Amino acid sequence: MVNWVAVVIGFVLSIILSWLFGLAGPIGFYIGLFVAGLIVGLMVGDGALNGAWNAAVAGAFGGIILAILIVIGGALFAGIAGFLAGLATGIVLVVISIIQSLILMGIGGAIGGAIKG
Repeated sequence: MVNWVAVVIGFVLSIILSWLFGLAGPIGFYIGLFVAGLIVGLMVGDGALNGAWNAAVAGAFGGIILAILIVIGGALFAGIAGFLAGLATGIVLVVISIIQSLILMGIGGAIGGAIKG
């Protein structure tokens, strides 16, 4: 079962922590996602699978929001051409972001859920 409070908190934490840790270097971005997933897993508990599931949902949500922002930004700055370029870029970034977030936040969530569960 998805704990939406934990998912929203995980989404916000994934943005903040990946940005903060990302300032230290490219690997910091991945550490930020992992830590956000770990926190979500600790919040929901109920074992590794539940922690991984909730953290992965939070990561996927973040990827979708990122794509929407890219499409809107492209449309605002370059009209229809920017919209189309933003859409193409957004689709690619969604796929990449979802894969990264699902893996990193899912692993962190599984560890956090296992620790609490």
